[in-house]
Amino acid sequence: MPPTERFVTSFAAEPPQDALPYGRWAETLSELFLEACGQVRTDDDSQPGTPGEIAWFPDRTYGGRTYLPATAETDTGHEYFGYVSFARADDGETVDFRAVADVTDETASANPDWQLDLSDEVIGTWRGEQGRTAAMTLVWGVPIVGNGAIVTGELADLAVDQCELAQGGRFTLIAADAYRGDYLDIKLWSARGELLATESLYVEDDEE
Repeated sequence: MPPTERFVTSFAAEPPQDALPYGRWAETLSELFLEACGQVRTDDDSQPGTPGEIAWFPDRTYGGRTYLPATAETDTGHEYFGYVSFARADDGETVDFRAVADVTDETASANPDWQLDLSDEVIGTWRGEQGRTAAMTLVWGVPIVGNGAIVTGELADLAVDQCELAQGGRFTLIAADAYRGDYLDIKLWSARGELLATESLYVEDDEE
């Protein structure tokens, strides 16, 4: 195989290892996530409302930390999104919990043209050739269109991560983004390899 022209980290994260959180484990994670939600402040100081049931997404492990993304709709039509992450001690014990949350009023119900409902958060930096950097980005979501089986993250048409749909059609990716002028496209595929939907993480400002 000849050398690649697109040298960028690919499939850097471990695939999901566990079932979606439930029971006492879900309760522990929920307390941490809700605490982070309580610290969120909107730009206009409006009240985003009370979060409802938390939807957890598949775990992904990268750089020694496991990330469990989450979303929760509020009673005012907003949505909290974020994650709880943790490390593991040598004995396997979960340690060093961290929770991150933000809120948005851009929801799938308010955007019927969406094909994928996505959230994302930059969790690190990868250094490539000649000092170029990529934003290692945690991406999670659900398809709006049906019949999907697997989701890929692609950078300049190069697959840099993928995840099979879990319960409720949920998926999580950790992939390089914003590298050499290229940005992630999230693509939904059927079990037969048919492309069903594509969404970009980059949305150009119409005013620009």
